[in-house]
Amino acid sequence: MKKYRRALIVILTVFMFITQQGCSAKTAEPVARQNFYFDTVCSIAVYDMDKMSEENANKAIQNAFALCSRYESLLSRTKEGTDIYRINNAGGEAVECDPETVEVIRKGLYYSELSEGKFDITIGKVSDLWDFHTEDPAVPSEEALKEAAATVGWQKVRIENNTVALTDPGTHIDLGGIAKGYIADRLSEQLRKDGVTSGIISLGGNIACIGSKGSGSEARPFRIGIEKPYSNQTEIVGAVDASDETVVTSGVYQRYFEKDGVQYHHILDATTGLPARSDIVGVTLKAADGKSADCDALATILLIMGEEKAMKMLEEMDGFEAFFILEDGSFTSTDGMGVTAE
Repeated sequence: MKKYRRALIVILTVFMFITQQGCSAKTAEPVARQNFYFDTVCSIAVYDMDKMSEENANKAIQNAFALCSRYESLLSRTKEGTDIYRINNAGGEAVECDPETVEVIRKGLYYSELSEGKFDITIGKVSDLWDFHTEDPAVPSEEALKEAAATVGWQKVRIENNTVALTDPGTHIDLGGIAKGYIADRLSEQLRKDGVTSGIISLGGNIACIGSKGSGSEARPFRIGIEKPYSNQTEIVGAVDASDETVVTSGVYQRYFEKDGVQYHHILDATTGLPARSDIVGVTLKAADGKSADCDALATILLIMGEEKAMKMLEEMDGFEAFFILEDGSFTSTDGMGVTAE
C-alpha cells in the first residue's frame, strides 16, 4: 500500500522549467531547437555537449523532428491522407495501415477498456463539436452531443493484422489522448540511437528525460518545474526531479473557454461528450523512460475518475508516481513523486 500526503496549496500544474542548480560554469551550453507539430510546440535539447559535437547534436535533433513529421502524417485525424483520416473516412471498410499506427490504436483500445469507456479513442465525432481555439467558442447543443456520443465505443474498432475497420461508419478515431506520449517514447529511442546520453523532449504536457542533465560528476537530475495555473508560466512554486524518466501532465486549465460564467475544458468524458467533472483539476504522472504513452492515457483517465477511484487504481499499478491537484486547492501525492519547493 502506498502512502499519500495532503496539504492545502495554490492549484498547480506542471511545465518544463530546467533550473541551473548543480551545473558547472564550464558546462557547454545545450543545443536546443523548437518546432510545431501535433498542434503544440515541440522542444528538444541535447545537454551532453562534452561528448557530442554541435553538428552531431543538431543532426540528432533533426532526425527526431523528422520522426515527428512522420508520425503526424500517420496519426493526425485532420490531415488528409493519414492512416487515421483514411480509417475515419472509409465508411466502415478495412484500411491497410502502418504497423505503428496499429500499435498506437491497440494501446489506445487497451486504455479505453481499462477506463470502461471514460477515455475512448473513438471520441472523434465528439471532439469535432468542440473548438478551443476560436475567438468565439460555442457550447454544442444537447442534441448534437447525444448524436455524436452515440458513435463512440472502443468495441467498434476491428483490427486484423495491419488493417483497421470501424463497424459503425459514423465512428471516428481520435488519438489525441495518447499519440504524443507514444511519439515522445519513440523520439527518446531515436535520440539515444544517435548518441544522446543527456537530453530532454517536451511535447506539450509530455516530457521525456534522457539520462540526467550533464555528465560525469556534474550530472544532476532534470528539474521539471511546477507553475500556478493560468499564470502563463510566470509563477514557479515547485519542481520534480527526473532522470531517464517521463513526466506527463493533464489539466483542465490547459485549454478551456468560459461561457455564461461556466468553464468548459478540453478533457472530454466520452460517455457524455461534455467536459469531465471530478474533484481533480490536474494530474502529473512520473514513470520510467518509455512509459510516456501509458502516462498520457492514464493522466486523462485518472483526472476523469476523481480522487477516490484514481487512488484505488494507482494502488493496483506498479511503476507510476502521481501528483493530483484537487479543486479545493489541496494536493495528493505518492511518496515517490518527490515534489519540492524551488
